[in-house]
Amino acid sequence: MSQDYILSVKNICKYFPGVRALNCVDFDLVRGEVHALVGENGAGKSTLIKILSGVYTCDEGTCFIDGKNIEVLSSTGHINKDVGVIYQELNSAGYLTVAENVLFGKMPVRHGIVQWKEVYRQAAEYLDMVGLRISPKTKVQNLSIAQKQLIEIAKAISMDAKVIIMDEPTSALSPTEISSLFKVIRRLKSEGVSIIYISHKLDEVLEISDRVTILRDGCVVGTAGAGELDKEQLITMMVGREMKELFPVCHRDVHDRVLEVRGLSSDKVTDVTFHVNRGEIVGFSGLMGAGRTEMTNALYGIDKRAAGEILVGGVPLPPDSPQAAKRMGIGLVTENRKEQGIFASLSVKQNISVAALAQYAKSGVISRKREGSDVENIVREMSIKTPSLQQTINKLSGGNQQKALLARWLIDRNLKVLIVDEPTRGIDVAAKSEIYRILSRLAGEGLAIVMISSEMTEILGMCDRIYVMKDGRITGEFHKDAADERMLLEKAIS
Repeated sequence: MSQDYILSVKNICKYFPGVRALNCVDFDLVRGEVHALVGENGAGKSTLIKILSGVYTCDEGTCFIDGKNIEVLSSTGHINKDVGVIYQELNSAGYLTVAENVLFGKMPVRHGIVQWKEVYRQAAEYLDMVGLRISPKTKVQNLSIAQKQLIEIAKAISMDAKVIIMDEPTSALSPTEISSLFKVIRRLKSEGVSIIYISHKLDEVLEISDRVTILRDGCVVGTAGAGELDKEQLITMMVGREMKELFPVCHRDVHDRVLEVRGLSSDKVTDVTFHVNRGEIVGFSGLMGAGRTEMTNALYGIDKRAAGEILVGGVPLPPDSPQAAKRMGIGLVTENRKEQGIFASLSVKQNISVAALAQYAKSGVISRKREGSDVENIVREMSIKTPSLQQTINKLSGGNQQKALLARWLIDRNLKVLIVDEPTRGIDVAAKSEIYRILSRLAGEGLAIVMISSEMTEILGMCDRIYVMKDGRITGEFHKDAADERMLLEKAIS
């Protein structure tokens, strides 16, 4: 029986100066199917998405959606009626309300006047579909990255698109939110909507998709039914080699206490108490909105401290001062790489050295030679792939950007505690493995590390001790040998 294809891509090629981003790619999508697209960062997934959504035109080959040529439609704007895209780098407008973001460009109007009551009613329905319980009148700039991600999903659903492309839709979501999203995907699928699902979380890919296409270096290396593959086969096809154990096996010596937090409270967290020793990786687990990021903001001085005491090496940390936190040896890699991490228009060198310029200054003059030498050494040490130190950082892959953000703090000779919030969000499995090995090595060298992650497997695989949070409070503490996903989830929802 012939398949009912909603999308057909044949022999697509796309060239950039010195690079063939896509090389004779074939890809098709059946009506009412979830077709996963996987590959390392730089494999060509984003380029293919941009061709399908009309952002790029292809240099060779053909693309048809529902029998219509995408190349012709992209110049008219009609493609937007057929394809909805949820990008990995979120495109929400922070100064607008949730309702305005969800219904952007399609708000109900009568006689030229926006019908706000209907706007809020419709937006509330779409929010309910994705399990987001917030007021449609809330300003998006006040929401967490996970909430913004759910809003983007609600926006795509509201378009009534024939094809929805989801690029890392669960990267900031907890298991509960992921389960809700999968219910939405299955409902859309039953209604005939086709979904291209892109994720580095391979367990999710195998669970939710009907078929999987693997890209490597701009080429399709295989397409198969999800039931015909396992995680190890996917990884091998993605990277072109067998990957060894994802999480490094190591035995670290834990020494004296470096960071001690006693009764920390802010507007978002209450009575948080924990400690971290030298050579130890301490994890924080919890569902969306549990208060983990808010805890680090209060610790680092970004949010105002209402109560509590923080000691670094036994010395009290002044409240509400990120400068004091940095001065006393605390580094923070934020969860939102695009908005709060990289300086997109600056070079790799400038992004790495920006937090440590004082150590290269003498009488107010920076030694560019010493700065460049240190940056060059750490780029080589961390295997950051860049054509040169002068390359603008936004041209690097997500994994290399993340390693550069780690390098920003590691170049600081005074670093004692490193806080990493969602350290592998939106990066491929090979880059994840590199990040894990870097963090493990740093802990082995005596650095104290605080890791916040929505991925329980990551927390369990990397951390020596684990704290679980809910509603801004710590609800449980576990040693890694005495914890599993069920126990962490139980403390996160109890």
